[in-house]
Amino acid sequence: MTPTAIPGVLIVKPAKHLDQRGFFSETYHKQALEAVGVRLDFVQDNHSYSADKGVVRGIHFQTPPFAQAKLVRVVRGAAFDVAVDLRRGSPTFGRHVSVRLSVDEWNQVLIPVGCGHGFCTLEPNTEIIYKVTAYYARESDRGILWNDPDLGIDWPVSPHQAIISEKDLRLPRLSESPDLFE
Repeated sequence: MTPTAIPGVLIVKPAKHLDQRGFFSETYHKQALEAVGVRLDFVQDNHSYSADKGVVRGIHFQTPPFAQAKLVRVVRGAAFDVAVDLRRGSPTFGRHVSVRLSVDEWNQVLIPVGCGHGFCTLEPNTEIIYKVTAYYARESDRGILWNDPDLGIDWPVSPHQAIISEKDLRLPRLSESPDLFE
């Protein structure tokens, strides 16, 4: 587990045991996370499929009492994955970290409560699976505009090439977002 510039955001690289049949990997191990001080109870797994390269999803989060931590991994393809610190008062508020997640790298990112999450697919037919600590709650579903210039995210796709939902295109900028974390 490797810490990042944002407290609580960790890069996780599970062991992968290979032999002539294929491989075996424990992609989630509660005790391993607890050994580094992370205590989370995941309640739901989500699976996202994107047919094209350049699909952008996010930057999403849920507000309390349904705020979610996430453990994100790619099971096919590759993605540029982003976590944005939305905790007002945090020394890293408004900053982001990004990581390339892929099947080949066999890495994951742990995103704590209080951070927004988004990604851009780097290959066609990319599939992402992520665990969350709270069930989806429409009334708490929020987001920040993916290409908000105040965030300074160097996305691997331009705004006119990005494949993005109408809902995500209407998200507010960080400076226009009252529903953040204290």
